[in-house]
Amino acid sequence: MSTKKAWQYELEWITEAVPPAVMQTAEEEWLKYAEMGNASDEQLFIDWHGEVPGSKAPSHLVPAAIQCMASRGYEVSEAEALIEAGLAAEERKDGAALQQITAKIYHILNTAKQDPESAYASYQVYRTFEDVRRDAVFPEASAYDVSGTDFEKRIRAGWTGQLIGGCLGTQLEGYTTANIRKRFGEVRGYLREPETYNDDITYELAYLDGFAEKGYEITSEDVAYKWLEIIAEGYSAERVALSNLRRGIMPPASGTETNYFSDWIGAQMRTMIHGMVAPGNPALAARLAADDSVVSHSNNGMIGGIFNAVLVSLCFTETDIRTVLEKTIACMPQHSEYKTVTDFALRQCRTYDNWEEAWAVCEKKFQEYNWVHAYPNAAAEIVALWYGNMDFDETCHIIAMEGQDVDCTAAPILNALAIMRGYEVIDKKWTDPIGNDIYTMMRKMKHMTLEELCDKTVAAVRRAVE
Repeated sequence: MSTKKAWQYELEWITEAVPPAVMQTAEEEWLKYAEMGNASDEQLFIDWHGEVPGSKAPSHLVPAAIQCMASRGYEVSEAEALIEAGLAAEERKDGAALQQITAKIYHILNTAKQDPESAYASYQVYRTFEDVRRDAVFPEASAYDVSGTDFEKRIRAGWTGQLIGGCLGTQLEGYTTANIRKRFGEVRGYLREPETYNDDITYELAYLDGFAEKGYEITSEDVAYKWLEIIAEGYSAERVALSNLRRGIMPPASGTETNYFSDWIGAQMRTMIHGMVAPGNPALAARLAADDSVVSHSNNGMIGGIFNAVLVSLCFTETDIRTVLEKTIACMPQHSEYKTVTDFALRQCRTYDNWEEAWAVCEKKFQEYNWVHAYPNAAAEIVALWYGNMDFDETCHIIAMEGQDVDCTAAPILNALAIMRGYEVIDKKWTDPIGNDIYTMMRKMKHMTLEELCDKTVAAVRRAVE
C-alpha cells in the first residue's frame, strides 16, 4: 500500500476548505498569535492543525515542511509515513506523542538526501545577490527625481495600494478559486470591515527603520538586528529565522539553517519597500531586496523577493503594466527554477483570452506546492496584473478570486499598480473603510498614520541620496 504524499494532503486540505459564511474581524487572534510561545504543546498542536487568523483557512505547518523538502527533491517518504500518526496525536491532543513524532520528522528532514536526478537539482542554486548578478541582466537605471512632489504622491499611492491588498487578501488567503466563488460569488470589495493587523507589513516597517538609519549601505545583518529589536514573532520561514538569529546565527545562514520554508513567499511578500526606495533603479532594488531576503529565505525564495522589488521599482518610470511584467520576468536569473515559473505564467497570459483559463492552467501546474510557496503566488501576481491591464478594481477582483496566499500577492501588485497609475484611480470604497490609522503587532510602531509612514519613507530616501 503506497504512502500518501505530503503535497496530496495539502491539496486535499485546500480543495476542501471553504471560507466561513460570515467574515469576522480577527484583531484578538492576531494579537494572541503574536504573543504565542514556540515550545509548548499548544503551539505544536497549532503547527499540525491551525487556522490562519484572518481567513480561518486550515494551516498544517509540519506536513508543509515535509512538502517543502519534497519540492526541493529530497527523499522524505519516511517522514510522510508519519503524517497520519501526527494528525491523530493532534486530534486527541496527545502532546507527548506529538512531540516525539514531530522530532522524528524533523530529524528525517534534517538528514534527508537530495535526489541528484530531481527537477529541483537540475537548476542553479542562488544564495546571495552576487550569485544572482552573475546570471541576471537588469535594465539601466532611469532618471527619477525623488525631491519632487511626484515622488511623494507615488509613495502615498503605493502604500495605500499595499494596505488595500493586505486588507482584502487577509480575508481570503488559503482558499481556491472554486471555493471562494462557492462561498462569495465574485469578490469585488471587502468581505468585512478591513483591518491592518497583518504579519506581512511588519518586516517592511522594520526594514524602513533600518534604512532610515543606514541608507543604501544597509546590510543583511542590519536587517537581522532590526527584526530582533522590533518583531516579536513570525510564521514558517520567518519564525525559523528569528529562532536562528536569537541563537546568533546570522544571515545568510539564518535563512537556511533547518529552514524548510526557504522557498516560500515570505521574502516575496515584503520587498515592495526596496522598490520604493530605489525608484527607477531595478538593479539597486534587486540588491537591497536580496540582502533583506536572505535573512529568512534562500534561492527561489530570495529570487521571489527580487521579483517584487524590481516590479515596484520599474513602476515609477514605466507607463504600461504589461511592459513592466515582461521586463521584470526578464530580470530573473536565467538558470533558476523561479524563472521557469514566471515564464510559464506569462506564456499562459499570452495564450488565453481570459484570466480564468490562464489561471486554471497555472493552478493545476503548481498544485504540488503549498499555497504559501512562492511559485503559485508568483503566477497569481502575473495573471492578475496581465488581465487586470491597468484597471485597479479589476486587478483587485482577479487577485482576490485566484486565492492562494492572497494578502501576499494582492499587496505587492496593488502597490506597484497604484505607483504607476496614481492615487486618483483608487475608488473610495477601498480607502474609506481603512481610514488613516495603521495598527501592527510589533514591539514598537504599534500604531501610526498613513501620512507618518509616507513621510518617513520619503524622508529616508531623500536623506539616502544626499
